[in-house]
Amino acid sequence: MKTLNALTCALAGLTLFAALGATAHDLEYGQEKLKILQEHALTNLPGKTALMLTVDYAPGQATVPHMHRGAAIAYVLEGEITSRVNDEPAITYKAGESWYEPAGSQHPVSANASATQPAKLLVFMLKDAKDEVLTPLKQ
Repeated sequence: MKTLNALTCALAGLTLFAALGATAHDLEYGQEKLKILQEHALTNLPGKTALMLTVDYAPGQATVPHMHRGAAIAYVLEGEITSRVNDEPAITYKAGESWYEPAGSQHPVSANASATQPAKLLVFMLKDAKDEVLTPLKQ
């Protein structure tokens, strides 16, 4: 419940970034829907938490540039997601494809690749129990 409250606070803060710039089409930042499916303290790794969540993007939605202090694996359930991790080139992933983000990675691009179709991610994360799910990057 503590992480859910922290996530709610983080999401509220993300809405402040809604006016950020655009890429191939006008993106709407901070309006994606995150839903925590499971969260478990890891008894074999004290202080660590395993988290599974979904991210639903309406057409044209994106997550503000951010970082994860923990490691994350993202799997596209529906639609297409454009993602860029650290200084790597942006890649558009289709349903059934996935990528890995090492702990501490910057994630400057995470967006629905379509202006007309929804997209959905399943994310597995291993993080310190005290850490937020994501931390917005300073612009």
